[in-house]
Amino acid sequence: MPRVSAAPAQKTERRSALEQRIMLRIDGEYITTDPGKTILEVARETGIDIPTLCAVPGLTSVGACRLCLIEVKGNQRLLPACTVKVEGGMVVSTRSERLDKYRRMILELLFTERNHVCAVCVSSGACELQDLATQLGVTHAPFEFRNPNLPVDASHERFIEDPNRCILCTRCVRICREVEGANTWEVGGRGINSNIIADLAEPWGGSLSCTSCGKCVQICPTGALAVKGRATGEMTKRAWNVTDLNRMRGART
Repeated sequence: MPRVSAAPAQKTERRSALEQRIMLRIDGEYITTDPGKTILEVARETGIDIPTLCAVPGLTSVGACRLCLIEVKGNQRLLPACTVKVEGGMVVSTRSERLDKYRRMILELLFTERNHVCAVCVSSGACELQDLATQLGVTHAPFEFRNPNLPVDASHERFIEDPNRCILCTRCVRICREVEGANTWEVGGRGINSNIIADLAEPWGGSLSCTSCGKCVQICPTGALAVKGRATGEMTKRAWNVTDLNRMRGART
């Protein structure tokens, strides 16, 4: 019985896939990509840097930090690159005076909302908030500092939580839910009084759901979650690749 070649079918599938690809422009560069991706994903694939503090490859994007705001031609609003899907013919700008102004303002508000004192932080020198402030030229904040007196949770045997350094990016919430499957962390409170809580606002050390895997600590962009015993500038965290962090289950940090 003669063999039926699968080559024509394969060629048809490849042709169909190519026809579905779309073209857009980011910062003047023409890019061809697959539909369904976000602007941030496409930008990262092509080496275009868009600042962000909440988006992590492999986790659900929530647009919490708003630092990845971009301009899209024909739209007066600034859009979050981490949640907006690409469309054919899009013309995107990731850098402009307007965007830098808003990004600096967001960082200034983050610094004034809590107590980010870099000189005494365990993550100083390895902090994503600090790095972005340096990159965007934030040297001071024109807003009044709130200086909240938030209690530090040192009840866990290995880790410590300092809400004074938290930026509510919800990375810890999402990785605990989506990768570890423990659902230990959640956001409690409302508005400016929101905080990250363990279980039903229980001390972290008394949490029955926490597996002590350390993923939340490693993925935290600031010094809000850290390993106990680290002094100023000693908390260097591992790459926040979710695939790598997933291998940490049961391993000590």
